[in-house]
Amino acid sequence: MQPDTSAGTDALDGKVLSTFARYLIPSLLGLIAMTSASLVDGIFIGNFVGVTALAAVNLIIPILSLLFGVGMMVSIGGSVRCGKYLGEKDGDAASAIFSKTLMFMAMYGIAVITLGLAFEEYFFLGLGASQEIFPVMSEYYRVVIPFAFPQLIVIQMYFFVRLDSFPNLAAVALALGAAVNIVLDYFFIAVKGWGLAGAAWATGLSGTLSLLVLLIYFFRPDRKLKFIFRQSNWGELLQAAYNGISEFINEVSGAFIAFLFNLMLIQRAGVEGVAAITVVNYILMTGFMVFFAISDSSQVMISQNFGARKVKRIWEFLGVACAMIATLSVCVIVILLTASESLIHLFIDGQDNAATVALASEFIDYVWPLFLFVGFNMLISGYLTAIHLPFQSAVVALCRSLILPTAFLTLFYMLLSDFRFVGAIAVAEAITFLLAAGIFLRFTPGKVIAANQNGDV
Repeated sequence: MQPDTSAGTDALDGKVLSTFARYLIPSLLGLIAMTSASLVDGIFIGNFVGVTALAAVNLIIPILSLLFGVGMMVSIGGSVRCGKYLGEKDGDAASAIFSKTLMFMAMYGIAVITLGLAFEEYFFLGLGASQEIFPVMSEYYRVVIPFAFPQLIVIQMYFFVRLDSFPNLAAVALALGAAVNIVLDYFFIAVKGWGLAGAAWATGLSGTLSLLVLLIYFFRPDRKLKFIFRQSNWGELLQAAYNGISEFINEVSGAFIAFLFNLMLIQRAGVEGVAAITVVNYILMTGFMVFFAISDSSQVMISQNFGARKVKRIWEFLGVACAMIATLSVCVIVILLTASESLIHLFIDGQDNAATVALASEFIDYVWPLFLFVGFNMLISGYLTAIHLPFQSAVVALCRSLILPTAFLTLFYMLLSDFRFVGAIAVAEAITFLLAAGIFLRFTPGKVIAANQNGDV
């Protein structure tokens, strides 16, 4: 692996476009690789295990989203705070928040494993699953939960390693883990016939490999962030978590909306409906991850320039991000409108599961408009987090991922007797965009930095 040779000041002083690309490309490749691994999981499960297994995995997703939502909240909130310290040239404070988030993640991982295994059946009942599908869910759940520990550490390390000007290392860790996951999926599911347990083992072992690669960071002599075990002012960790609360809201709300979708579709279409929405989620996941990579990369640069009070530079990074999101939105929509059926057939056999394929295709017809807005909503929410406005960021996150989707899903489900209620997600994104744009205009970079200087924020 070639070392990163930059001095670590590109975010503050480098050329805007090349700096954005330097952070975005490794992040994008790593996250796409990770997403593609999840897609391959779905392909192997759908083709070698069956649609019931796909439905079982989807029923477990709300639990995993809740668990990892806490990890995302602490990691992103802590890294944004760390970025501000780096922009202010305060290396000691940056290392302190790095150390505290890492120690928290280790303790949290142990708690997740203990409680997750002890209350397995209660969780399944709470998700609305029937007793008949419990054994299928357990086959995946009991393997994947113990691997939560390394996966949570990967989340924390990824954001901080990339922040410390090692985006290539972070990307390689994710990409290598994703590649190994695909190989193990084939070996455990297609060759050995281990079913859902095989998919869980592939996910867990590949995540552990990603962690081992990220640990190389501690051997880099040019790293700015140092791990220091003895820490004080642990209240700062709560402040960091609050700053990342929008990410927690996104994850937890996603879990709740998945739960709500599952209940509605079980009632209206049975297991086939849950399997169909699972396939659609796999397809949409790639588009979401690309937008997340753009927003996430913007946070790295905006947080540091916010600390350095460089208003013009923040605007320039936002402009580049908006142009990328607009272009990618058009590309994703074209793909969904012209090749959705081909994508669905990657996951399930159309001859044996014609009803599921038809449902998935119908769902895509109703949800594709969300890509007109979702990327910009993610960017604005991430921007607000980067400039330390967690409440405003949380408002955007709550509206797009919980309040509006829940309200419109419930309303449409009661008013419409067919599956058009699925389109509530696109309506929620559109209305959120209007709200998010208004909040952004109220808290533009110049206004926020000026208010900080005057002590008004």
